[in-house]
Amino acid sequence: MRAFLREILVIIIVAVVIFVLLQTTIQSFVVVGASMQPGFEQGQRLLINKAVYRFSEPQRGDVIVFHPPNNQRADYIKRIIGLPGESVEIKQGTVYIHTEDGNVLSLDEPYIKEAPSSPFKGRTIPENEYFVLGDNRNNSNDSRNDWTSPRENIIGKAWLSIWPPSQWGLITHYSLQEQLVSPMSK
Repeated sequence: MRAFLREILVIIIVAVVIFVLLQTTIQSFVVVGASMQPGFEQGQRLLINKAVYRFSEPQRGDVIVFHPPNNQRADYIKRIIGLPGESVEIKQGTVYIHTEDGNVLSLDEPYIKEAPSSPFKGRTIPENEYFVLGDNRNNSNDSRNDWTSPRENIIGKAWLSIWPPSQWGLITHYSLQEQLVSPMSK
């Protein structure tokens, strides 16, 4: 009888440890709205990697889920475009990154629905904050509305699409090299 109780206790402890590990490293997220079309659709379910940014910094091109500004209820999903110390400008539908060292990077963004229709000139992104944009540039509440995402508000990096089955798979993130048209001097 003691061996049986010991086995049950071990099973319960292992189950609790697995549950706690999953809760601290992975989270489910449902896409709400059209701001990330065409890559992400209304109702699409994703798994978010909550542990990745404990070991590395967020990078340009990462699709992140974060707590939005102004204490709005639903979490947001957006793509990181600008990093701390940089500034972002949009001219004639092209995104330009003004880096801290004075270079200007022009981005080629294969993931957007259509080029942004309005020009934008942002200020320097504060330390530990990120400039984020929706992939559906003309239908997105994002950093062009005078806010950035603080590092501590980032829940995690979109990792895996789990629903609907037709969109199952790893989420594509674009590195700077994959987005770079050409560096320009200031």
